[in-house]
Amino acid sequence: MIVAAFPLNVCRPCPVRTLCTSAQRSGRHLTLHPRAIQETLDAARAEQTTPVWRDRYALRCGIEATIHQAVTGLRRARYRGIKKVRLEHIVCAIAVNLIRLDAWWNRPSLERNGPASWPDSNQP
Repeated sequence: MIVAAFPLNVCRPCPVRTLCTSAQRSGRHLTLHPRAIQETLDAARAEQTTPVWRDRYALRCGIEATIHQAVTGLRRARYRGIKKVRLEHIVCAIAVNLIRLDAWWNRPSLERNGPASWPDSNQP
């Protein structure tokens, strides 16, 4: 990987500086990857614009939210010992499941009702 840094005295007088960088205290920095890595990055970014990729990623978003909700309190155990930590994890999982069941039963979900019931739906 090559990092090219342009000094501020070169970038400051440039007429298209605002199109090139938003840095105020330094000049432009470019990171140049080897060709194979750059081509892989370009292909991955192009794939991310397709509807198929977005549909697959939508599943991952739901899973990440679930994991985040559970992990927030579990990054550091309150107790010592494998048995107590395991019990803490089980209780946390039960709590997350109860919270999600409560949300499922008591709050209306746009996904369950379908697009026709969405508030800003233009359907007759």
